[in-house]
Amino acid sequence: MAASSLRLFLPLRSAESGAMWCAQLLRRAPLAAGARSPFRAQSAAARLQHLLEGELEGIRGAGTWKSERVITSKQGPRIHVEGSRGDILNFCANNYLGLSSHPEVINAGLNNLEKYGAGLSSVRFICGTQNIHKDLEEKIARFHQREDAILYASCFDANAGIFEALLTPEDAILSDELNHASIIDGIRLCKANKYRYKHMDMQDLESKLQDAQKYRLRLVATDGAFSMDGDIAPLKEICSLSQKYNAIVFVDECHATGFLGPNGRGTDELLGVMDQVTIINSTLGKALGGAAGGYTTGPKALIDLLRQRSRPYLFSNSLPPAVVGCASKALDLLMESNAIAQTMAAKTTRFRSKMTTAGFTISGNNHPICPVMLGDARLASLMADDMLKRGIYVIGFSYPVVPKGKARIRVQISAVHSEEDIDRCVETFIEVGRKHGALP
Repeated sequence: MAASSLRLFLPLRSAESGAMWCAQLLRRAPLAAGARSPFRAQSAAARLQHLLEGELEGIRGAGTWKSERVITSKQGPRIHVEGSRGDILNFCANNYLGLSSHPEVINAGLNNLEKYGAGLSSVRFICGTQNIHKDLEEKIARFHQREDAILYASCFDANAGIFEALLTPEDAILSDELNHASIIDGIRLCKANKYRYKHMDMQDLESKLQDAQKYRLRLVATDGAFSMDGDIAPLKEICSLSQKYNAIVFVDECHATGFLGPNGRGTDELLGVMDQVTIINSTLGKALGGAAGGYTTGPKALIDLLRQRSRPYLFSNSLPPAVVGCASKALDLLMESNAIAQTMAAKTTRFRSKMTTAGFTISGNNHPICPVMLGDARLASLMADDMLKRGIYVIGFSYPVVPKGKARIRVQISAVHSEEDIDRCVETFIEVGRKHGALP
């Protein structure tokens, strides 16, 4: 394999900055004979504190410090934020269908809490499997039209648990360079031969698939929808290449499940390749109720193997009954009617077109993730703060969450936003953008 195909999969830091930080922690200057180390008089804890303070100051100095705003209400299109007065319009939650505070979803959680308790105090294979867990797994498989499904505490855990259990040194995995950090971390845990292809570049993927023909099994891993840029993977082309080179396709559908495709099944349904995608990982913590939990769905033999070998599944407590109840009810509502999901497209188009007309650059393609590209980290942070002062909750994203020079404010449209909500958000962006020089 070419050296370029073996690039290290780092989660959020670049290799360079990670190496520099490690060097700062571990470096010991050579000492002359009899000289005393300047660090011996300083305790290990004190030295660690000094190094951490320097690292944190560097983050502040770069304008990439991330503060956590405190919400004092339920999640929804309108929220209360500590330090702000009145209702705040929320435009940055993953609450795509508005189900996080849906009364039927809340009641389902309360009913399960009363009937099944707060939790299982156990992993699944000891005494942590209730009938509600099996029912939800069956429902997920039916929704995605797959053979079986397995629950995890989060989709991060699902991604951490699949590749190590499935792939060996005889296999190869080919991953989009902008895949989510959880996919990257999961791949790092496995012993398969690792290829990273350029973002949505099918020529590069084909080249690496050709090189990977020497391995027993080839798996192409991609996000269905990329959460930072709002673009959708070219699954038709990926599936076509995978068929040509005898590879299986894995798709992370966290930012697609529930609202993309005619019935909300995700990008494989949207693009007409449900029968060509072998494995789907997704979350219960976004469109499907917003509480917590993730899953893998696919062939029954794969799910059986994960129950035996997937470490996050084997060594993590079962999903709490209340979370199971909320997610199960969210799936019921979705399978009963696709009306909520179908409202997303028009609202997304409304926001994107109005922002583009105003002069902003919006990344992605017809996805409710609408990144307002600003470039400068400080500008993104200042504009987000001023938006909040005007009653609009958005967050600026900068390095290391996104590449340097690619700072943005990520706006997310929800089915429960009204047209008036969207128009007010656009008007506020224009006002704040002009104030800070992002618009003429």
